[in-house]
Amino acid sequence: MALVSDLLSWLQGLPEPGLVAATGGLVFAECTIGLGFLAPGESGLLVAATTANTVPRFLVLWLVVPLCATAGDALGYGIGRRFGPRLRETKLIRKYGLEAWDKATAVLERRGVWAVFFARFLPVIRTLTPAAAGTSGLAFRKFLPAAAAGAFCWSLVHISIGAALGEAAKRIEGALNTGGLIVVGVLVAVAVFFLVRLKKRKTPATPEREPERVP
Repeated sequence: MALVSDLLSWLQGLPEPGLVAATGGLVFAECTIGLGFLAPGESGLLVAATTANTVPRFLVLWLVVPLCATAGDALGYGIGRRFGPRLRETKLIRKYGLEAWDKATAVLERRGVWAVFFARFLPVIRTLTPAAAGTSGLAFRKFLPAAAAGAFCWSLVHISIGAALGEAAKRIEGALNTGGLIVVGVLVAVAVFFLVRLKKRKTPATPEREPERVP
């Protein structure tokens, strides 16, 4: 169980500027067409947030990530504005997100800027909404504040979750030391015992051979 502490200690020992820059880069890439299907921005943010064990670390991450997310959204909006409805017919959209594109477009038509705000919390749709907003003709002066507000709220939620997970992992690991590990070992042994019994019950019995008849 020391592996968890070792991993968290290693992450926390990394140079903070590099870790924050890498996280911001992933979040930025996730918001653009194409890269959004490859860059694990949300997962990267949660992992990086486990290192936010001090107020300054938390605040720096919360400052950088929303700015990168908003910049990525602005780029996605520009791509949608430039290429328009033709984006829907591209191989990338058809392969990864045709249904999500249609959902994003439909929600934008009904909700406008509110769709931009709440899309930030929805995987895949988060990637497509900025471009869909640019394609739909939503004014940039309306799009940008909604995108920024969504990015700030989304990042606050995920950084808080990541920081809490990092702290909880250490506490759980401490509780599992010595006596806790014995309890886990007993539970595993009991589970194996019942699995073996279940397997034996499911094994069909070998049929008895009938005695040969003497002619």
